[in-house]
Amino acid sequence: MDVIVIGGGIVGVATAYQLRAAGHRVCVVERHATVAQGATYGHGGAMLPTPLDVWFGPTFMQSRRAPKSGIVFKPGFNSGARRFMRRLDQLQAPDAFREHCLRLKPLIDASREAIADIENRFKLEFEQQSGVLHVVRHQREWEQLQSALDLLREFEMQHHVLTPAECAAVEHSVPTEPEFAGGVLFETERTANCPLFAKLVKQVLDENGGVEFKFGRSVTAIRVDNQRAAVELAPREGESAHSREVDVIAADAIVVAAGAGSLPLIQRLGLDLPLHPLRLHALTAPIAYEERAPHLAVVDAIKRITMSRMNQRLRIAGGAVMQGVRESTKPLAEPLTKAALTLLGQATHDWIPGAAKISAALAWEGVKLLSPDGLPVVGQALHPRLFVNFGHGPAGWGLACGSAKVVADLVSGNAPSMPPDTLAALRPDRFAS
Repeated sequence: MDVIVIGGGIVGVATAYQLRAAGHRVCVVERHATVAQGATYGHGGAMLPTPLDVWFGPTFMQSRRAPKSGIVFKPGFNSGARRFMRRLDQLQAPDAFREHCLRLKPLIDASREAIADIENRFKLEFEQQSGVLHVVRHQREWEQLQSALDLLREFEMQHHVLTPAECAAVEHSVPTEPEFAGGVLFETERTANCPLFAKLVKQVLDENGGVEFKFGRSVTAIRVDNQRAAVELAPREGESAHSREVDVIAADAIVVAAGAGSLPLIQRLGLDLPLHPLRLHALTAPIAYEERAPHLAVVDAIKRITMSRMNQRLRIAGGAVMQGVRESTKPLAEPLTKAALTLLGQATHDWIPGAAKISAALAWEGVKLLSPDGLPVVGQALHPRLFVNFGHGPAGWGLACGSAKVVADLVSGNAPSMPPDTLAALRPDRFAS
């Protein structure tokens, strides 16, 4: 089959890879000049989410109300955003949190297998680093983590619960003063360079053929009927829309994997999903003092800020800004940008002081979609020839490779090797009830 994938971020590239592995011919349409230039570009480095850092549940929802939360709110919060947060509130209870993590786990496991297969098959090097240390400042926040720690034991995920002194012993950059509550060490979990991984997979696809990339092209509309599917492309930069006929690419199926750009495309087809944009920030800073640089990734478990090393750089990512849907398409107000970047700078000062030269850091911001139940939207939508794969939130990399395999199976007419309740929890029509 001929399949069009809309979007060249990590989700789109992973989807193209799995579709090609299933024997399909693929065309990836991306509005930027190459892959991994949108939300993927600022990825924090965490490869696979754990119950400690999914973007739903007790710590995420409690911490957003705290004075020193990792979530920045815009004044004048609109009713749509309030409804969205109320739905996420429902996942605070331990039973609801556990149920959702159980649904998500098979997708994470599938992603782990898919990443390992690609990595081993092609001997890719993308700045991988083993070891992730989650740290928690206050005792009351540590108590909020207990349902997540229970799940780590239930899932038999290798981890060690550490005292502050033990945290400082395994990661010398973490100071014991001021006092903090403790940490959780994942020795085998990894961080890496997500944009580099996407570019290497794209290179693999180029070398092996069967996948075409169309860069600098934006999709303005999707057409689907019983015989064929097609996308309409916007004029190239500098080209008049009135100077030629509409540029159309036809295929047997279409996969929408354009991140935040996915919602307008499917809304024009009549599918209105209650996903919400989340604006995230990152700082990429040179290492200030090698002796103070961390050898593990350090994660502020409550503020959802990841500090990971990538060769001679440190990537500090988080600083989420929650605002209305319309506001997310406009430039962020300077005070909000400053507040978000201050959160990132403060995290490095608190947890890895002296490691990063923040004054020389490069700042980034981008928009990712978050669903009101914390799970991505993956599956067939509206028409047998139309598929969707977006809404992965900040954990995009850790879910993308598994959801790409699900989509490739569905396009091929095969039953995905995923529990039925997980597949049902990912379907776009789950919001209708």
